[in-house]
Amino acid sequence: MQFFTIVLYVLIISGTFVFWEFVAWFSHKYIMHGFLWTWHKSHHTVHDHSLERNDLFAVVFSLPCIGLLYYATLVNYSPYLICVGIGIFCYGAFYFIFHDIIVHQRFKWRLGKKNKYLQRIINAHYIHHSKHSKEGCEAFGFLIASKKYEPKKFSYKVKRQETQ
Repeated sequence: MQFFTIVLYVLIISGTFVFWEFVAWFSHKYIMHGFLWTWHKSHHTVHDHSLERNDLFAVVFSLPCIGLLYYATLVNYSPYLICVGIGIFCYGAFYFIFHDIIVHQRFKWRLGKKNKYLQRIINAHYIHHSKHSKEGCEAFGFLIASKKYEPKKFSYKVKRQETQ
């Protein structure tokens, strides 16, 4: 395989990964906090279930990846579509590790020392969860957060309250 081809594949995977952050932000702001709030509100409330209705979004977001990889490998071979599918898969994997494991501790695992980027991302997510309704939230991204979310003091415990 030529060097240029490998670089092109890496760029497609990376570009898809970055684009998917925008897809996630848009979906989170306008769909999850919009007409599908009935699914997402389970994520903004305290409960003792290991699964929540919000987890249905993981299934929905995996469909483009599965569909692309199926089509590009079994129906009509296309290395470019395979790269797009891999980019979506990588975003989903990073999202799962960051959101479900690191932030919400669905599996008990604490990182040692956290870097400033990770602290900012975690703080932005906690600020997002400080609101327990579909209105008034901010910080809808998952892997990108502006410097305004730089925490002053570091507190890594999420407290979700029941919505009325």
